[in-house]
Amino acid sequence: MKSKILTFLKSFLLILLVSNVSGEEPRFYIPDSPPISAKAYVLIDHNSGKILAAKNEEERRSPASLTKIMTSYVVFKRLKEDFISLDDEVKISEKAWKTGGSRSFIEVGKMIMLEDLLKGMIIQSGNDASVALAEHVAGSEGTFVLFMNDYAQEIGMVNTRFENSSGLPHKDQYTTAKDMAILSSAIIKEFPKLYEWYGQKEFTYNNIKQINRNKLLFTDATVDGLKTGWTEKAGYCLATSANRVGMRLVSIVLGSASPTNRTLETEKLLDYGFRFFETQSVNDISHQVPVYKSKKGNIKVGVADSSYLTLPRNQFKYTTQTMNLSSDLIAPINQGDQVGILSIGFNNEDIATLPLIALENAEEAGFISKMIDTVKLMFR
Repeated sequence: MKSKILTFLKSFLLILLVSNVSGEEPRFYIPDSPPISAKAYVLIDHNSGKILAAKNEEERRSPASLTKIMTSYVVFKRLKEDFISLDDEVKISEKAWKTGGSRSFIEVGKMIMLEDLLKGMIIQSGNDASVALAEHVAGSEGTFVLFMNDYAQEIGMVNTRFENSSGLPHKDQYTTAKDMAILSSAIIKEFPKLYEWYGQKEFTYNNIKQINRNKLLFTDATVDGLKTGWTEKAGYCLATSANRVGMRLVSIVLGSASPTNRTLETEKLLDYGFRFFETQSVNDISHQVPVYKSKKGNIKVGVADSSYLTLPRNQFKYTTQTMNLSSDLIAPINQGDQVGILSIGFNNEDIATLPLIALENAEEAGFISKMIDTVKLMFR
């Protein structure tokens, strides 16, 4: 029994770090999210992915023109891969020209820059522009849809299927509020410069100026995207992102009763999230730990970049951090190697488990130093 305990102690090094050193008990009360008049909705933190409010967020619903967010995602991907260029001249097919619903007023047979088509689709919600883009990228809208569904699965949209690039009604086309939040967040994270077009308030093409239908762009300076949608089946929909008080939130509202309603309900969700929650980076968590058979006595360990936590506002001071090293650290160790896990607790619950990595290299020591550390390890 004694040997088992010693083996366990040699295999695991546990360091407990409690930030609430004063012993003060955490006290917080978070109200329920406000009642939202919509068939489905979700509010997430962009950086941490934490859901702050939701109803029917995994219920399959018609996406309407929110489909165009995925259309733009595919185009952005192909731009990044240099398969296409913003300067490409796109010839407008008869099919694109005849596409019904909201339009960018492109003309059959004309050559139009890809950048203008993108802006027409994103800002004016042009169905004709979305079909023209799909045909240019993939040869046909049907082939383009294959890209849409592949990328949807790749980023975790597990309850989504696309059948066209525009969002026009189709019996087999569906998504969820949660999946649309995942997509919106991916657009912002992967293509920050191209995402800026989602915040553009108007666009003029063919001497016709059209105003962005996302009214929050005109009333809330912290809102910088994304997209409206409507069909009779889908109701009024709105995907929105706002950057306020040091955090970014993404709101998806599906199936509202009117354009005014979807705007007001989104405002309620955003105000709730920003008022009662906060998100902080945990990238600056780092500590020195012993390393054996190395030229160094200690190395710095911490977490990888882009790690975030969302908690009730002003509660981060009550979190605890527990570092669990997989074993005694023995050189050589390379920067980026995983050496254990970091558990973060709050209110007597584990709220995050993150890989603990070496933040610097630990090269092997000379023969004599290695022998000395071998003896040290035998008597630990």
